[in-house]
Formats: sequence, structure tokens, C-alpha cells
Amino acid sequence: METQTVEQRTPIAPQTTRVWAAVRIAVGVSVIAVLLYAYTLRIAVGDANPFDYFGYFTNQTSSIAALVLIGAGVLVASGRPVPPWFVLLRGIVTAYLIVVGVIYNVLVPGTGSAPPWVSVLLHVVFPLLVALDWLLVGDRHPLPWRHLWMLLPYPLIWLIVVLVRGVTDGWVPYGFLLPERGVASLMLHILGLLASVLLAGALVWSASRFRGVWMRENASPLG
Repeated sequence: METQTVEQRTPIAPQTTRVWAAVRIAVGVSVIAVLLYAYTLRIAVGDANPFDYFGYFTNQTSSIAALVLIGAGVLVASGRPVPPWFVLLRGIVTAYLIVVGVIYNVLVPGTGSAPPWVSVLLHVVFPLLVALDWLLVGDRHPLPWRHLWMLLPYPLIWLIVVLVRGVTDGWVPYGFLLPERGVASLMLHILGLLASVLLAGALVWSASRFRGVWMRENASPLG
């Protein structure tokens, strides 16, 4: 019996393709529903400011990743080619969710006002599912290393907005970004966050070179 190599992974059968597309769409819709549910809980206790709730890096990136996952499911279900820019976007949000999972569970576990099951879903289950989806299903091309820098603009903009809010209205999503911690502490945490994003990105970029357990030849290389 021949041994199957990474380069000879089994193509996804049509039935499996439809099931996986449905799973992606269901997971994405479920995450959006959970985020909206958690927001209604905030409204119920008089904390309805959407800029606070959606100011959390977790809530922002989970929302974006859920929409991307739904889009990926629709593309798979329709059999259409995956645009190169969409593969890059998937890689970026996958890296962000890895950072969300690691930082929350290592640095700030158990914080926040959301029910525990919501935190587990957003900080453990969803990042794990997105990472496994990226690793195991080969409907993506190898991401060029010269595009790794594209991970940085979004978290940089998020940090700028958070720091401006911290010195104006006193609100920050995470305690380690409080202005009263001092410039040195802020800079260390900011550099650490950006380094974590790049490290997670490097893992995602490397994983894109693995063709997956199943593969679909519908992703064009990114030039």
C-alpha cells in the first residue's frame, strides 16, 4: 500500500465539501449571535455603549473572523475560486484569534463581565476552530512572507484609538493599557502585543504551506 504524502492529500469530496461549508457558516453565524447576546446583557444592566463593548480586541476580531468564516463557507458551497485577497484576510484574522486565545488565557483569564461560557467560546473554542480550519482544510495557497507586515496596521490603529480613549474618557478594554501604568509599561505591553501578532502570523504563514488533510484546488496564488 502506498503511503500518502503531504503533497498527495485527498481532495475534498463534494458531499464533504457541502458539509464543511455548512459547518463554517453555522460556526460564523453562532459566534455573531453570541456576541449580540452578550451585548444585550450589557444593555440590560445599563451599559449599552457600543464603543465600549466593541472596543475589545476580542469582540472586534471575533466579529470579523465570523464574517470571514461565513464567506469562506459560501465560497466553498458555491464552488467558486477563492480570491487571493480573501485567503490573505483569512490568514490575518486567524493570527489575530490565536493572539486572542493565548493572551486571554495566559495574561487575563477570568476577567470581563460576560458569562463564563461566552468567554470560553470566544477565547478558547472559536480560536481553536478557526486555527484548525486553516491548518486542515487546504483551500488556501501559501501566503507570501513579504505580506506578513499586513498583520500590523489593524492592531496599531486599535491601540491608538484605545490609548486616545484612555487619556480622554478613561476607558480602556484591558488593565495593562491603563495610562496610569506609565509610559514604560505601556510601551512594553504594546511591543509585546505587536510581537505576539507577528509570531502568530509567522505560524499561520508557515501553516499555509501545509496542503492540509483535505485540499481543494480553488485558491489562486497571491502575487
